[in-house]
Amino acid sequence: SQVKRGVSPLSLFKQGKLIIFGVLLAIVCFAVGFFSGGREEKPPVLSSITVENQLQQITLATIRYSYTNMGQFENSNEFYGIKLPFTTKSFIVAYDGTITAGVDLTQAKVTVTDQKVTIALPAPQILSHEVDPNSLGFDETTSIFNPITIEDYTGFQADQQGVMEEKAIQGGLLTQQDQAEAAIGGLITPLLQEGQTLEITVADGE
Repeated sequence: SQVKRGVSPLSLFKQGKLIIFGVLLAIVCFAVGFFSGGREEKPPVLSSITVENQLQQITLATIRYSYTNMGQFENSNEFYGIKLPFTTKSFIVAYDGTITAGVDLTQAKVTVTDQKVTIALPAPQILSHEVDPNSLGFDETTSIFNPITIEDYTGFQADQQGVMEEKAIQGGLLTQQDQAEAAIGGLITPLLQEGQTLEITVADGE
């Protein structure tokens, strides 16, 4: 005859611990999978704020217009439309200058839909106009009755800068903005969602 052996309490205890450990491990694995890998991560939704923030990171390549200018100023005291003798003052100024134009991206208008991202850029404008002080050449003729003043020089310089800016604009300074569209397209295009297109418009300058 066969003798049946009973299961010892120690063995039952060990089996119980293994079962409990297995249950706990399953719960932990389920929790980790649920909070980390269980959910499919979705790419961030592109918004107008996201696009605007990206635009602020662009150091936009601007258009530079360099020139050399020479202008002449002349003034005389008059009496009933007649120039008074010995009152004529004049000067000639020659200098180099640089005009910089570009697009102010802080004024861009951004619209985002599921199908399209539209970026409306303001018209390009003159951002700066600098004269090289080391290039200045000055020749003057003055009169004790009508001396040259600092106002004569500053007023004449402002007028001449306006003339040069207008000349640069007529030469197409504010129409050569392909760099702006290329820089923005290169930054925003990789962020587009599937099915979205990018449209960039630039307002016409005055």
